[in-house]
Amino acid sequence: MIRNYLRTFVTDKIESRKLFMKNKITELFHIKYPLIQAGMIWCSGWELASAVSNAGGLGIIGSGSMYPEILDEHIRKCKEATQKPFAVNLPMLYPNIEEHIQTIIKHQVPIVFTSAGNPKTYTARLKEAGITVVHVVSSAKFALKAQEAGVDAVVAEGFEAGGHNGRDETTTMCLIPMVKAAISIPLIAAGGIGTGRGMLAAMTLGADGVQIGSRFIASPESSAHQNFKEEVLKAKEGDTMLTLKELTPVRLIKNSFFNKVEAAYENCATNEELNELLGRGRAKRGMFEGDLIEGELEVGQISGLITEMKPAGEIVSEIINEFKAALNERSDAKYAFE
Repeated sequence: MIRNYLRTFVTDKIESRKLFMKNKITELFHIKYPLIQAGMIWCSGWELASAVSNAGGLGIIGSGSMYPEILDEHIRKCKEATQKPFAVNLPMLYPNIEEHIQTIIKHQVPIVFTSAGNPKTYTARLKEAGITVVHVVSSAKFALKAQEAGVDAVVAEGFEAGGHNGRDETTTMCLIPMVKAAISIPLIAAGGIGTGRGMLAAMTLGADGVQIGSRFIASPESSAHQNFKEEVLKAKEGDTMLTLKELTPVRLIKNSFFNKVEAAYENCATNEELNELLGRGRAKRGMFEGDLIEGELEVGQISGLITEMKPAGEIVSEIINEFKAALNERSDAKYAFE
C-alpha cells in the first residue's frame, strides 16, 4: 500500500512538472503558463502587460481606453520592457479601430484578443498579418460562431466577471463545459477566477487555460487609480452587481452612481434616460481618475477574495504555485470514494 502511495505521489509530482509542456494555450501563445491577464480598460497598460509576460503568463494591453497614439506608445514601451509574447485587446466597437489595427500590424504584435463585436469582421485580416486571434464570448452559441470565423481560440467569460458582461447571466461553472462541448479550438475560461484553485477548477471543467482580470487590478503595475485599487481590496461578497443590461451589461461595485442607476430602474426609466444618466467617461472617472462616488467601478465577484496589493509577477507565481499544490491534493481522502 505504501509503495502504491509513493508511486502515485511521485507520478503526480512528475505530471505537475510536465503539466504545461503540451498545453494547447502555452503552445499557441509560446508562453510558460496558460494564464492570461485580461485586457481591462483603464487598468492594463504596458507596465502590467510586460510584468505578466515576464512572469510567464500572457500580458494584454487594453486598447479600448486608448487614443491611437497612446496605443502606439504602450506597444513600443511593452516591447522594450519584455522579450516575451504579449497581446492587445481590441474591442470592435471602438471608434478608432482602423487606426488601432494599423498600429498593431505595424508593430507586429503577435496576439490580438477581440471582443464586443462580430469576429468575422477583422479575423481574416489580422491572421493574414500573421497575428494569432482570440475572441471573447459569453455563450456556446457565440463561441461556435467565433470558431467558424476562423479564430485560433476563444475566451468564454462567465457572469461573475467584472466590466462588460453577457446578458444571459451564465456562470463560469456552467458556461465552460457547454462551450467545451460546442467547439474544437482551444478554450480559455474567464469570470470569477483569481486563485490557483479557481484555475484548476476551470481547467477541470474543460478549459485549456484561464484569463484573470480583477486580481491584477490590485497590483503596482496596474494603471488603475490608487483609490480604485483600495476599493477593490475593501470589496466583500455581494458588493458588486451586474446592471444596465438594457444598454451594455456591466458589473460594478455598489457606490453612489450605482445607487442612482438602481433608483432609475425603480422609477421605470427608459433606455434614453439610462443613457443620459450614464453619460460619457464614467469608467475613466472611476477607475482611472479615482472618483469613487460618481464613477463606474468595474470589477468582478472575485474581488471579495482580493485582500492584498501585490506585484503582478508575484501574483502569477502565487496562482501557479497554488494550482500545483491543489493538483497534488488529489490524493486527499476526500477524493477517495467509490
